[in-house]
Amino acid sequence: MQSPAQPAATETRGSASALGSVSLAGNSWLASIFLAFLSSAGLYYVNIFPVIVDALMVGAGLSAEQAGQITFANTIGAVIGAFTVSWLIRHIPRWKLAASVLLCCSIGMDVLTIQLANLDLLIPLRLVHGMLGGALVGLGFAVIARSGIAGRSYSMVLLVQYTGGAIGMGFLPALVIENGPYVPFYALITFSVITLVMLPLIADYPLPEKTQRTASTNNTETKLPLGPIALTLVALFCFQFANMALFAFIFDLGKSFELPLGFISQTLFWANLIAISGAALAAVTGQRFPLAKPLALALAVTVLGLLMFVYSGVREIFIIANVVTGITWAFCVPYFLTMASRYDSAGQMGAFGGFASKLGLACGPLFAGYFITGGGSYTQLIVMVSAVLGICLISVPAAARLDRTSPV
Repeated sequence: MQSPAQPAATETRGSASALGSVSLAGNSWLASIFLAFLSSAGLYYVNIFPVIVDALMVGAGLSAEQAGQITFANTIGAVIGAFTVSWLIRHIPRWKLAASVLLCCSIGMDVLTIQLANLDLLIPLRLVHGMLGGALVGLGFAVIARSGIAGRSYSMVLLVQYTGGAIGMGFLPALVIENGPYVPFYALITFSVITLVMLPLIADYPLPEKTQRTASTNNTETKLPLGPIALTLVALFCFQFANMALFAFIFDLGKSFELPLGFISQTLFWANLIAISGAALAAVTGQRFPLAKPLALALAVTVLGLLMFVYSGVREIFIIANVVTGITWAFCVPYFLTMASRYDSAGQMGAFGGFASKLGLACGPLFAGYFITGGGSYTQLIVMVSAVLGICLISVPAAARLDRTSPV
């Protein structure tokens, strides 16, 4: 899945960063992991959404609709931030300084969320936090897109997110019971601090020269018209919408099928750990094989996995459904983001891929929250989001076209 358009940045070694530290080799595996942390820090709350939603519903006494509104505020803020930074990518040469400011401000919003402990302020606070996080993720995706190791790094993004999600699912629910509903926000602060420490060690990955960007843009416009780009972004939106609509309410879904909280928590913990294999598989297949066939197969399996949740009353099926959809989620997202990153050398389309992803993540829980509060059943919701995910198959022709124009 590596983009062939960015060779210039791959050999950046030992250059002075914006923060004055020595950076890692730009094409190393460790560089991919650090880039993954950068691109995950602003989005980590998504991986522990079920814990946050359940903490707000049970610990803080909110309804599904209210919890959905708060998580929507967080993710719609990310949409705004990602969309804004997508237009500014070509005008942010000192991206490390921008990233450090965004991280510090995000930490500040989480601290305010905990200290104020006022539910009336949660929506505006999480909206601002989402805007900061969305801008950070969009910036990170753009840097990955021009790093020359995009396919591997996007896979590492999912690996980091699922590892962090597994830890969150395994330990945070019990801590919420013991210490209150704001425990997940301490986890967000911890993740941001770790990323801030890593930031000076990441290579510079500068913007391409103006003449190079112009030539690359003209070449992209010739080979890749607006149609394939739109199909990719729409498919990414639908994929994130469908998966997050269920995932954000997975605790309540399990409870509706009379599954105990401890069983749900442990299932999600192990499912997230196993799902890491999806990201690892994407890193390998994306480097060695064309995009279209693996993506089409993974999308079809995801639809089947979502439909399995209809039978969540059977514990074994609930486990399998979480494992299957977790693996395919971690597999498909790097493919979509890699497709977006191939459209230009500055990483602008990669940032727009982040925008489409955030929009889907925002709209899924909001829709699900209103649907369930309005009297809809989880069985009906499962069928609806499975149909939405089926729309993602429109991206397969775009992937096939990329395979022809930029063969692996």
